[in-house]
Amino acid sequence: MPVLVIAEHDSASIKGATLNTVSAARQISMFSDGQVHVLVTGSQSTIVAAAAAQIEGVAKVLHADGEALTHGLAENLAAQVLAVASDYSHILFAATACGKNVAPRVAAKLDVAQISDITKVVSADTFERPIYAGNAIATVQTADATQIITVRTTGFDPAPATGGSASIQAVAAVANSGKSNYVGSEIAKSDRPDLTAAKIIVSGGRALGSKEKFDEVITPLADKLGAAIGASRAAVDAGYAPNDLQVGQTGKIVAPQLYIAAGISGAIQHLAGMKDSKVIVAINKDSEAPIFSVADYGLEADLFSAVPELTVLV
Repeated sequence: MPVLVIAEHDSASIKGATLNTVSAARQISMFSDGQVHVLVTGSQSTIVAAAAAQIEGVAKVLHADGEALTHGLAENLAAQVLAVASDYSHILFAATACGKNVAPRVAAKLDVAQISDITKVVSADTFERPIYAGNAIATVQTADATQIITVRTTGFDPAPATGGSASIQAVAAVANSGKSNYVGSEIAKSDRPDLTAAKIIVSGGRALGSKEKFDEVITPLADKLGAAIGASRAAVDAGYAPNDLQVGQTGKIVAPQLYIAAGISGAIQHLAGMKDSKVIVAINKDSEAPIFSVADYGLEADLFSAVPELTVLV
């Protein structure tokens, strides 16, 4: 049977997390000898369906276009997935806020166990996933006829966004469940790269001491590098940075080419969100800070002098 990926998009383009999820689906399909299909939902989302059809490795795009699916409300999206679920052995979601909102609903309705945050495909029914904040890897096997899976995107390289030529099949859109309503959105706009897709991240911790110092020290270096800005949970809780910049187990999971951690001690929950970064640079005056255990390059120094000096050199 084919494998289904639930696409995430902004009504204009496919989000990067979907490409990573397609890669996981392609690996599963190699074991199950099935195709990879993608479900695109929304209103006036023809352009998104066309983009999904271009993803390399995708054989078919299911396109459900209806007003009830405009804002991706979890109740309606879950109903749409359930409407086509019987045709698939595996249904994959990215382990994002959206995926984590919808996947459990689908699993509960199908009366199957959800397999969360997979980082490796061992076989068609066996997967690896991190537990204990990434300190151990569990191998999970399921006997469920339909497998509901969320994919930790940092565990899989993105599938090429072009090169495919999938067919597009229109499917009937579900009616509005009436269980929730879209009220509005307050979207923060930024010229910086999205945190989860950035190639370079400069992240600050509680040691910065205040929001003013956070902005004064971290922002210039990020500007020079064209980087996204991240923060530890402690920095976010202290009000130095907004919630959407939090990196860690309870924030965003990232794996950039370069991750610079300034004044971050390296609590387990933070390491779980960034230790898959290709190159990690830690700046901390505490030589015993746990962040040094995962860093490729460590600088034991006062960040208030080291970071500005680094900014000048960049």
